[in-house]
Amino acid sequence: MIGIISDTHDNIINIKKAVEIFKKNKVDFVIHAGDVVAPATVKFFEGLSMKFVFGNCDGDRAVIEEKCKEFGFEHHGRIMELKVKGKTIGVFHGDDILINHKMLDKGYDFFIHGHTHVPEDRMAGKDSKTRILCPGGHYLGDPKEYQKVIILNLDNNKALFLDV
Repeated sequence: MIGIISDTHDNIINIKKAVEIFKKNKVDFVIHAGDVVAPATVKFFEGLSMKFVFGNCDGDRAVIEEKCKEFGFEHHGRIMELKVKGKTIGVFHGDDILINHKMLDKGYDFFIHGHTHVPEDRMAGKDSKTRILCPGGHYLGDPKEYQKVIILNLDNNKALFLDV
């Protein structure tokens, strides 16, 4: 099981709720698809195995990377590519349409993004074989119905969207 979150924008209350959801669901690791924003926010994910990419609103990137190392988290820069249980996963924040298209052309099984703050689950890409997932956003102005996380089960390809 993989947890997915994005666009937390220093919303500590939602981060703490999301961490509890991920722990309750016993995820193997969590993908954060960008826009943590402040480096100090990284510590609130302590207790989870985290993998981050940068978003367009992330502040001091060098310090964010330092904080990730400090807590034993992985930071993959702007783009993350994973292979888990035989499935390929591409992760990019989503703020550059050209990069989005190039990643979709790679034919991942899953493409995970943030940026829009709108939950998304659809097929697209090469021959419409890539499942696009966006967990929504947690910016203080986001509607409550957009404030979600995803629990992705790669054994059966089920993506469960949970309210935070």
